[in-house]
Amino acid sequence: MPDKLVLDDDWSDLSRGQSLPNINVERLGAYRLARLREQLQLSGAAMCVLVNPVSLRYAVDYRTYGLFQSHIPTTYLFVPLDGPIIIYNTYANELSPAISEVRKGQPISFFDGGMQLGRAAGDFASDVAEYLQELGTDNQRVAVEYVNPSITLALAKRGLDVVDGVNITEQARVIKSDDEITCMRWAIAVAEHGIAKMKEVMRPGVSELQLWGLLNYTNLANNGDWHDGRMLASGPRTNPWIQEASPRKVEAGDLVGFDTDMVGPFGYFADISRTFFCAGKGTTHPSTRQKQLYQLAVKEVEYNLSLVRPGLSFQAFQQQAYLQETEFHQNAYPCIAHAVGMCDEFPRIDPIFRGPNYYDGTLQAGMVLCLESYVGAVGERDGVKLEQQVLITEDGYELLSQYPYEDCLLD
Repeated sequence: MPDKLVLDDDWSDLSRGQSLPNINVERLGAYRLARLREQLQLSGAAMCVLVNPVSLRYAVDYRTYGLFQSHIPTTYLFVPLDGPIIIYNTYANELSPAISEVRKGQPISFFDGGMQLGRAAGDFASDVAEYLQELGTDNQRVAVEYVNPSITLALAKRGLDVVDGVNITEQARVIKSDDEITCMRWAIAVAEHGIAKMKEVMRPGVSELQLWGLLNYTNLANNGDWHDGRMLASGPRTNPWIQEASPRKVEAGDLVGFDTDMVGPFGYFADISRTFFCAGKGTTHPSTRQKQLYQLAVKEVEYNLSLVRPGLSFQAFQQQAYLQETEFHQNAYPCIAHAVGMCDEFPRIDPIFRGPNYYDGTLQAGMVLCLESYVGAVGERDGVKLEQQVLITEDGYELLSQYPYEDCLLD
């Protein structure tokens, strides 16, 4: 019976064997909203307009149609420094108590507004001006996140001072609360539950897409959201990296690498990379070169982990980081480290041979950082991808990702 495929699933729901964390949702939401308003005050703006689905979730735990919202923005949020939070054009039936009112808004995507976006932008600017009057403020500075140029122009035409809303939302998300870390630990546990299932079923003849589907299914079965990519490759498709899962079937002797890039339960990111070895008839052990590549990747990640501490500047991190041999530079991963929260976040730190970082800053306690390595030489068959996710603490770091390295590639 087809229904037994799901009814007999006794493995995917992690809460059957591991207690679901008890999250203080009210405290979690209050912390995030306070972080937003703190950054809003620093910007000198009276309000911000949020459109990005990650920002909507962070501000008021709004989750509806996140991927749709990312490319056809329909819903948007007015968050003031002080006053009622208003959501526009929502189709959700359940909303956070932090939202004071639901209003019908203007079309801000071509899907909704077509060639009339210019006119809609004028109406949008009028709505913003009227909202500022409702707040009773003389402050005419407005922070706006990811919108059409017509909206920016219309706001400026109304005499409003427009600033980048991303400066507020991204900076707000940098430091995580204990509740956020608890959410993230669960998301990582779910991801690693899916990774273990991929490892269990991996054998010659299984396709890359089937393996990836197990991870995706595990995420959904545990009330997670989506994956930012489908980063899984096997055999010759592991070099160069950044090739998404395909119908290719895994063969004996293949390396199988992946990067979860997973927006998991509670909206928090699990960003873990591992590379497996697929044993099979005639090829039961990895080659000397496969082991060498793997051990170089481990060495890079572990060395860079040893540098992690609060107060270290991004530039110092880049300059002190492990440097692979030049044969691996062309195919190297775009960054050696980046932060995560509800998605990939600021900051990003690049390999030194790519040139100086675009910006500087310092690592801070409460950031969550991912350390990346990809090792694969141009023209060779194999490549290895590894990544660890860590919480920066007052005296160093705590490893959040727990899935073990591949023993057969370490000996």
